[in-house]
Amino acid sequence: MDAQQGSPMSMIIIFAIFGLIFYFMIYRPQAKRNKEHKALMESLAKGSEILTSGGLIGKITKLSENSDEVVIALNPTNEVTIKRNFIVAVLPKGSIKSL
Repeated sequence: MDAQQGSPMSMIIIFAIFGLIFYFMIYRPQAKRNKEHKALMESLAKGSEILTSGGLIGKITKLSENSDEVVIALNPTNEVTIKRNFIVAVLPKGSIKSL
């Protein structure tokens, strides 16, 4: 008895389906998140209230375009320096006072 083999066309179709699944489930959402994060980094300004990935909430006090670091004030007496990539959200003005 002969072993049954799939036609080359069916293998191409299967690979195309896997390629589409990969694109729509992995690549496209990741590209969208990268684009949103880049827009967030460009929107940062002195005085913006931010949330970090570590859960810190503060106001930007020093920000330079050529540096990868940002200084944020947690309260009137404490400031910390963090990397820009750890900023996950810009909060609405007055968020810190409402806490």
